[in-house]
Amino acid sequence: MTPEILTIPCLADNYTFLMHDAASGTTALFDAPEPFPVTRALEERGWALDKVFLTHHHWDHVDGLPELRDEYRPQVIGAAADTSRLPALDRSVSEGGTVSVGTIEGTVFDVSGHTNGHVAFYFPTAKALFTGDSLMALGCGRLFEGDAETMWNSLSKLAALPPETKVYSGHEYTAANAKFALTIEPDNAALQARIRDITENRAKGIPTVPSTLADELATNPFLRASVPQVKAGLGMENAPDALVFAKIRQMKDNF
Repeated sequence: MTPEILTIPCLADNYTFLMHDAASGTTALFDAPEPFPVTRALEERGWALDKVFLTHHHWDHVDGLPELRDEYRPQVIGAAADTSRLPALDRSVSEGGTVSVGTIEGTVFDVSGHTNGHVAFYFPTAKALFTGDSLMALGCGRLFEGDAETMWNSLSKLAALPPETKVYSGHEYTAANAKFALTIEPDNAALQARIRDITENRAKGIPTVPSTLADELATNPFLRASVPQVKAGLGMENAPDALVFAKIRQMKDNF
């Protein structure tokens, strides 16, 4: 049975996500920017909150946890590598570890780069990937702690997943990311079409998250550092992929 996944806007431009497995009645949250939009969604559907998965320690992904913990007593799951900075965990996980939401099994990826110890959660039967601030819609997180090679390796792991995978990322940055992407590949027809869709959806207040991995592979410059035409456009035809990624990340930081 396919789970129900809700995209919930929080704060100014964050997203959090509820996954509900009807077969077991289990509900999980992925990151906790603030409590009230989450409790409202749970109450509207008559769901409890059984688990909270944390992708990384930044305040805008964890500050809603205390109130949710007090009200629902969920199991809190996060990276073993970052236990010193995350809220208190009930379970710590690492690369290759398994997790579940009721009957739905998932896998943990270490996607360090934005922060050290950042993790993503992939549920193959649900075709769902929760990436926090690693892979984002038409972007990736700034390299606050990791280096470019680390982040490129992290993104490459996610890029190898099935293209139909839905990418649930942590922010509504897509329109701004699209403007930058167009400077890297102005002639990318798939990107141009995606920008038209983004503009139309945002005008209607529709979230651009989740995206699909297929769309990211076709349009996201941070996943396309290995593409010959991208390298050529940057005058880096013979450069290693990670170095091209570093250049693109630097350009975005200064955009």
